[in-house]
Amino acid sequence: MRSEVNRLFVVLGALNGALAVMLGAFGAHGLENQLSERMLAVFRTGVDYHFYHALGLLAVGLAAGPLGPLRRLHAAGWLMLAGIVIFAGTLYALALGGPGWLGAITPIGGTAFILAWLLLAAAAMSRR
Repeated sequence: MRSEVNRLFVVLGALNGALAVMLGAFGAHGLENQLSERMLAVFRTGVDYHFYHALGLLAVGLAAGPLGPLRRLHAAGWLMLAGIVIFAGTLYALALGGPGWLGAITPIGGTAFILAWLLLAAAAMSRR
C-alpha cells in the first residue's frame, strides 16, 4: 500500500520537474543576453541537477510499490528535495548576482544528493 509520504514524493518530483523546465526556458530565453557565458553555465548546471533530482523524487515515490514505505526511502526523498533547494538554489542565486559566499554552501546540496542516491540504493537492497 502506498503511503501519503510516497505520494507526496511523486507530487514533489512532478512539480520540481515542471519548475526545472520553466527555469531552463527562462535561462535560455530570458537570461541569454543578460548573463555572462560563465554565469549562464552556472544557471544551466542548476537546472540540470534540479531536473535530474526531480526524476529522483519520482523514483523515490514510485519505489514505494515494490519496496514499501521504508525509512531509508523517505530519507532519500527528503535529501533529494534538500539538495534541489541548496545545490540548485545557490547556483541560481549565484548566477543572478547573489553573494559569492553562497558558493561555499553549494557542496552541502551536492552531499545531500549523494547521500540520497546511496539511501535509495540501500532501500532497494533492504529485505525490510
